[in-house]
Amino acid sequence: MTQLPSNVLQVSGVGKCYAKYRSLFSRLLSWVGAPVKTSQEYWANKDISFNVAPGQAIAIIGQNGAGKSTLLKMITGTVRPSTGHIHVVGRISAMLELGLGFNPEFTGRQNAYMAGGLLGYSAQELEQLMKGIENFAEIGDFFDQPLRVYSSGMQARLAFAVATAVRPDVLIVDEILSVGDSYFQHRSFDRIKQFKEQGTSIILVTHGLSDVRALCDYVILLDQGQILKQGRPDEVVDYYNAFVAQKENAQLNILQNRDENGWLKTKSGNKRAEVVRLNLQDQVSGAELAVAQVGQAVELVCEVKINSAIDQLVLGFMLRDKQGSIIWGSNTWHAGLVQTDLQGGQQFVFRLPFVCTLGAGSYSVTTALTRGESHLDENYEWQDNLLVFDVINADKTQFIGSSWLDTEFTVIRQ
Repeated sequence: MTQLPSNVLQVSGVGKCYAKYRSLFSRLLSWVGAPVKTSQEYWANKDISFNVAPGQAIAIIGQNGAGKSTLLKMITGTVRPSTGHIHVVGRISAMLELGLGFNPEFTGRQNAYMAGGLLGYSAQELEQLMKGIENFAEIGDFFDQPLRVYSSGMQARLAFAVATAVRPDVLIVDEILSVGDSYFQHRSFDRIKQFKEQGTSIILVTHGLSDVRALCDYVILLDQGQILKQGRPDEVVDYYNAFVAQKENAQLNILQNRDENGWLKTKSGNKRAEVVRLNLQDQVSGAELAVAQVGQAVELVCEVKINSAIDQLVLGFMLRDKQGSIIWGSNTWHAGLVQTDLQGGQQFVFRLPFVCTLGAGSYSVTTALTRGESHLDENYEWQDNLLVFDVINADKTQFIGSSWLDTEFTVIRQ
């Protein structure tokens, strides 16, 4: 039996420095390894280290300019590291930029042959693969038309079909799927998941954090070219959301801990307002609930305290399942219930009544106290998974899924 390598990718102390030289002659000397003084240096990445195991999916996230694309280019070999080293076992297939390596005057078919050749496929292999590439891309007659008439979504379809025509050892995807239509995004992620199950390692760069939660085992957060945080998806994604808000407010005060049931609690904000109590209650009796029944009339009751004078207050709720997928979310901004001209010491009680149409399982409620429509305006307090409750199906027809439909089967025999 062939033994799989312990890691298909090893990134050790990698950095990339772009230098500005005093003269062209100084630059030429640097190319031959001579020690040369530079007038300015910019480190796009610095001291990056991580490993990727066979079948592992990792995400690299961060704001624009954080160094994500430079890191991927070093991994694929299109950019040479200034420090450290990268070791790859097996074949890498990468989708870094839309249209990269394509010729706009060539047809889709011709570009597929050219791009496939760059990936290392022989002409004979490409002949065998071409029908599958054409079928997966689903661009019809455009496959034999020049690339210059393609939409960005059609280019993405072609690029993905070529890059995944053969299952690689490592698949790298950098935001390119975000330009495709939702149908193709679903098909692409289904293929990525199949590859992962078959042993392909995935490196995903995306701003779609729900995709990160659904697909990835490990997440690396980059900021200013360095690793700010790495670990489990919920840990890093929740930290990133809080980090972005705090960065907008020129503050950073993020606390994280995981409870005994595995729910990660992330708290951030400037404390000008805070939630002092949140619970789930039965609408009729007012009893506090740790377990709700499918179809039960319940309500979220949230008590908020104002700690210092603020001109506006918005409360938001976000409901998530155990996997971190967002089930529902909204806030009082959208409801037209923004509270204004508030003074320290004031308290409010917010109520959100609803019928529990959730499927059986565990759910959490995240709260956000902000100045405006989003927590990027001013984050008074954000608490991920502040309240956790279970839902059971006690008296409804058995069903699967995260949502219950208030309906019944009817049958008419003809």
